[in-house]
Amino acid sequence: MATFAKPENALKRAEELITVGQKQEALQALHDLITSRRYRAWQKTLERIMFKYVELCVDMRRGRFAKDGLIQYRIVCQQVNINSLEEVIKHFMHLATERAELARNQAQALEEALDVEDLEADKRPEDLMLSYVSGEKGKDRSDRELVTPWFKFLWETYRTVLEILRNNSRLEALYAMTAHRAFQFCKQYKRTTEFRRLCEIIRNHLANLNKYRDQRDRPDLSIPESQQLYLDTRFEQLKVATELGLWQEAFRSIEDIYGLMCMVKKTPKPSLMVVYYGKLTEIFWMSSNHLYHAYAWLKLFSLQKSFNKNLSQKDLQLIASSVVLAALSVPPYDQSYGASHLELENEKERSLRVANLIGFEVEPKAENRVALSRSSLLSELVSKGVMSCVTQEVKDLYHLLENEFLPLDLALKVQPTLNKISKLGGKLSSVSSVPEVQLSQYVPALEKLATLRLLQQVSQVYQTIQIDNISKMIPFFDFTVIEKISVDAVRRNFLAIKVDHMKGAVFFGKQTIEAEGLRDHLSLFAESLSKARTMIYPPAKKAAKLGDALSNLAEIVEKEHKRLLARKSIIEKRKEEQERLLLEMERVEESKRRELQKMTEDAEQKRIAAEYEQRRNQRILKEIEDRELEEAQAMLQEAEKRSKRKKKPVLEGEKMTKQVIMELALNEQLRERQEREKKLQKYAKTMDHLERAKREEAAPLIEAAYKQRLAEEAALHEREQQQEIELSRQRHAGDLEEKKRLGRMLENKRILQERVVSSREAEFNRLKRERQERISQIIQSRKQEREVRRKMIFFLRSEEERQKRLQEEEEARKREEAERRKKEEAERQAKLDEIAEKQRRRMLELEEKERREREEILRKPTAMLSKPAEPPALGRPAELGGSAPIPAAAAAAPSSGKYVPRHMRGKVDAAGQAPPPETDRWGSSGSKPDDRPSWRDERKPTSFGSGSRTSWSSSRR
Repeated sequence: MATFAKPENALKRAEELITVGQKQEALQALHDLITSRRYRAWQKTLERIMFKYVELCVDMRRGRFAKDGLIQYRIVCQQVNINSLEEVIKHFMHLATERAELARNQAQALEEALDVEDLEADKRPEDLMLSYVSGEKGKDRSDRELVTPWFKFLWETYRTVLEILRNNSRLEALYAMTAHRAFQFCKQYKRTTEFRRLCEIIRNHLANLNKYRDQRDRPDLSIPESQQLYLDTRFEQLKVATELGLWQEAFRSIEDIYGLMCMVKKTPKPSLMVVYYGKLTEIFWMSSNHLYHAYAWLKLFSLQKSFNKNLSQKDLQLIASSVVLAALSVPPYDQSYGASHLELENEKERSLRVANLIGFEVEPKAENRVALSRSSLLSELVSKGVMSCVTQEVKDLYHLLENEFLPLDLALKVQPTLNKISKLGGKLSSVSSVPEVQLSQYVPALEKLATLRLLQQVSQVYQTIQIDNISKMIPFFDFTVIEKISVDAVRRNFLAIKVDHMKGAVFFGKQTIEAEGLRDHLSLFAESLSKARTMIYPPAKKAAKLGDALSNLAEIVEKEHKRLLARKSIIEKRKEEQERLLLEMERVEESKRRELQKMTEDAEQKRIAAEYEQRRNQRILKEIEDRELEEAQAMLQEAEKRSKRKKKPVLEGEKMTKQVIMELALNEQLRERQEREKKLQKYAKTMDHLERAKREEAAPLIEAAYKQRLAEEAALHEREQQQEIELSRQRHAGDLEEKKRLGRMLENKRILQERVVSSREAEFNRLKRERQERISQIIQSRKQEREVRRKMIFFLRSEEERQKRLQEEEEARKREEAERRKKEEAERQAKLDEIAEKQRRRMLELEEKERREREEILRKPTAMLSKPAEPPALGRPAELGGSAPIPAAAAAAPSSGKYVPRHMRGKVDAAGQAPPPETDRWGSSGSKPDDRPSWRDERKPTSFGSGSRTSWSSSRR
């Protein structure tokens, strides 16, 4: 192990060794310097040494050396300059990637060069056998040897960097960048095995990070930046897993993301959640979990509708249609029917686990737990308004499959709708995570659902049906496929079917009175009969006597009820407002208290941290001083031991300072060094004399040996030259005999050559003529096609112009019709206004006439009221058509000259005297009755003949 006084000397020595081609020695020298405990203080020279060190490691593909060096350099610059480690690692990865790309570009067949199952495995036995058996290596094997080692080294580089950076909080960004580059490496070169290992490595790093939380410089997941980096890494892992088709690894990535979200207790950005649910839809579709696939689509729809402001109506329709079709694709029967108790519990646990991944709340208690189901999903689609966003074809399909009862032609009506749906879909311009939606992928599942619905409805109507009829009713599948679907439905207790191929019929299970289908039919039939009876014989309405007596009571009660309700709502609002203000005040006080408490805790933590840091610095300084003092004393004692002088310097113990001890040690070392130098000079002089004497004695011996060697080599050269001349003569004679033997076939060779050339020339001319004919035919056919296309375009343009002209004429006719109708409506309205004006004037005249007649009646003398022979005075006027009879009590009333109200005229005592008149509302009992009519007379309706439609009461109003 070489030692250097300064790091610069090691770097200079390594460059000299590289210049002469000794890279291994240069790498070993730099490795010894980096791993030495002598150079643990960071300086700029160490960074340059590390750059040169990683260059040598990459050039020689020494991954273990690179890992050891980077770990030692991390220890050196961890607390001083962490950016230097980042630069060295970036340079290391850049060199490894560059060399791998260079090797890949040099190879001519990349797919054959990378056809290795495992980059970390050694050579296979068959490769070793082939290398020993075959004399020359083929092109594929040379490519493998050129490209594969560099890709192995690049993969080892990524693993090394991830291992070094896994517990460093200040290099989290570099860790995430390395993971992303490793993901892209696996994606670009289709390295599925390495991708699985990479995911497992990152997963173990996170687990160890949570397990050992007390380590220094550990990344803190509560910081938003760290959370975002780790989430971005997992989402990149999820994308690459789906692109490589590793669906199990993609599902594990989903679980990693969910676990990380639960760990940091923070929901990622909506853009990342859209990617999350978009990949979930792909995973569940590939695993044939249609129920979870539909739930994932529903969450994706909710996110897009809530957070994507650029979402177009077309994209929203496609996403909503995918949600509904995915929900309809779920089988309508229970998949876990007939399973054991243990399997059911496992299925519930799995459903709970998947529901948590999707983000739907499920009851955590086992006894109250409700798993995700098709019925709850469909009800949720309706409640969340998804059905209002889908296309009309999807609405029609949903109505046919879920609401209609068409036992005979359900499949025939569903088929054209499915044909339309299969043509829908396309690229989404405003959704980056789901670039394309194709609704045709749901068509097979929807055809199976339509088959099940038709069989279910047929089983409710028929007991037996022919197989040919079922095949005609279901155009999607052959009867063999229908039979398989039926068997699965029977096994899940969805249908009760028996197929008899000998009779060519299908028998459905018998339904008893307690059967669900028959019970539904009877209840529906009873409801229909009840509605029909109600329409034929409507119930008689009883007259409300109280309502007739108190006609305005309902209005008053309604107004009072509304007033009380309004008052109650105002009181409730005031209470809620007061409670809200109190809660707001409590919340503000609580937030202030928490802020004050947090400030106090922060100040206390800062004070404790400052005191701890101060004590730690003092302890470190004291330890450094003690260590230096001990080292100086040890150096002095060692120097005294090595010294041959009898007189030793006296140590005064605690009175001697560190500087004095260091000076004594340095003086002793200087004296020893001078003595060693003198001895070495004397020994070197002696060695020079000995070496000179030995060379003087050896010079004549070397000269004699050289001359003898020259003579031996000249004789050997002459002998070998004679042998070569003899061999050349023999080869020349053999070649002449071979030429004479082959010269006899020269004429035959010429004849064969002429025959082959002539046949090939004829074949070439024939092919040339055929090609010319074919080209002329193609030109002619293309001319005809262009002519037909031009005629078609002309016809279409003419037809469009004609249609446009007809449309303009139709619009002009419609405008004229509308104007004519508007004019007629205006004239009719004017006539109606004129008739209404005439009727109003006539009503005014009748009211005026009525008022005059009423005044004349009230001004008649009171003596006329006492005459029994003139009943019209108290009743209605005869000329106005009044014919009401006058009560006998009123006719028999004595003429006292006082006005007696009508309701008091029957109350006459036995002496024939009328009771004293009551006082009116103004308190005067002797007021004249003709001053103001009684309120009872005002409310009495009076007819004014056949030509009038008003009454006295209405005129008063």
